[in-house]
Amino acid sequence: MPDSTRPNILWYCTDQQRFDTIGALGNPHVVTPTIDRLVGEGVAFTHTYCQSPICTPSRSSFMTGLYPSRVHNTRNGNETFPDWPPLVTRLIADAGYECGLIGKFHLQSAGHRTEPRIDDGFSYWKFSHAPRDDWQTGHDYADWVQAQGGDLNALRESESRVPTELHQTTWASERAIEFIRQPHDTPWLLNVNIYDPHPPFIPPKSYADRFDPEKMPGPYFQDSDLAQQARLSQIDFQGIAERPDQNAAHLQQSNYYAMIAQIDDQFARILDVLDGTGQRDNTVIIFTSDHGEALGDHGLFQKGCRFYEGLVRVPLIFSWPGRFGENVRASALVELLDMTSTIIDLAGLDAPDYMQGKSLQPILRGAATADHLREFVRSEYFDALDPLFTGGSGAFATMHRDARYKLSLYHSHGLGELYDLDEDPWEFQNLWDDPASQAKKLELVQASFNAHVMMTTDVGSRRIAPM
Repeated sequence: MPDSTRPNILWYCTDQQRFDTIGALGNPHVVTPTIDRLVGEGVAFTHTYCQSPICTPSRSSFMTGLYPSRVHNTRNGNETFPDWPPLVTRLIADAGYECGLIGKFHLQSAGHRTEPRIDDGFSYWKFSHAPRDDWQTGHDYADWVQAQGGDLNALRESESRVPTELHQTTWASERAIEFIRQPHDTPWLLNVNIYDPHPPFIPPKSYADRFDPEKMPGPYFQDSDLAQQARLSQIDFQGIAERPDQNAAHLQQSNYYAMIAQIDDQFARILDVLDGTGQRDNTVIIFTSDHGEALGDHGLFQKGCRFYEGLVRVPLIFSWPGRFGENVRASALVELLDMTSTIIDLAGLDAPDYMQGKSLQPILRGAATADHLREFVRSEYFDALDPLFTGGSGAFATMHRDARYKLSLYHSHGLGELYDLDEDPWEFQNLWDDPASQAKKLELVQASFNAHVMMTTDVGSRRIAPM
């Protein structure tokens, strides 16, 4: 029987899901009853920030517990993954857990090849990089669709799109249910990585029809955004900033919410099996995402070298019945690195000295205040997008956000953004050149520089002698 002193861990990670996409946390336009229930049963960290607004550096960071620059893995499309540090799942597997991976991994490029395996600790591996069929071998989801007589590439272009019964989100649920129902002699960790709501925004028609574009609120946009984004036009982004077309922007938002509704329904299936197999009481559930989506805010869609709230702030919810708080909204500034340290803590391990996160267990168990963990959070973008296909130009930028202000520095361009999030939560009034804000800007530039030097400098091998 599994060790009852160490919980199972169901780690469910979507792709490109903004923080403000959950009904129970204030969005009246989404349909998320399962996630809403998880919020009611657990602790929702409402100010959680990813360490990069791009997939691979963000995932590399939370899979190791280090900032992307410390992992030396800041790009999408990279050839290899470093030999050090070990993945959190390798450490947990070595401690006696059975670890499973379903869906996307994306620590290395999966372009023109299936992503190579590394020393990842997973004994159960069901891979799906994206809901396409352009890998000759090794793409478990595409093989599953083919076995049922489906053609993913044709379905994606059809009027009805990929139906729910053949969707990647459904396939991931099927594999998760398979894993959970297996006999387990040890505690387990299952990392489920859904591709949605990543673009393209093409939910099954049955879900798209449930959301009326005309009833969507639309993006956070003001005319002043066009001038601001024109100043940043040389800084990497997928696409150019434009005044959002009302109809198109609302349709994109409705499709995005439809994708999240399907995720919610499939997530419910997994939780039902946990209940039905009697494992729920000894399973920690984590719901999160790797980074956000612009969704028309400031005239931008998709992602790139910007650090607006919709891009870097993500959901993070923990639930463990009877052990963690219930219906708690924790407003503390949190990084996804802290999720990593918490997973290590839950598995009964001492965090390695090099890990840069802080365990959230004191907040989860009610032993610490829910409104403070860190003085600031940071995010990085270092040459993350490919120049040929995804809008990259080799930009380098960093974000430093404290309890009130957010500073974004676009290095070597003489450009930056400074926002007072108390007064301007959706970041319309850039105070970078405001004369009254220059002292605050200088203070934050220094704080950001200090944090970067202290947190990302790699000083080399361990010291063994005085000289």
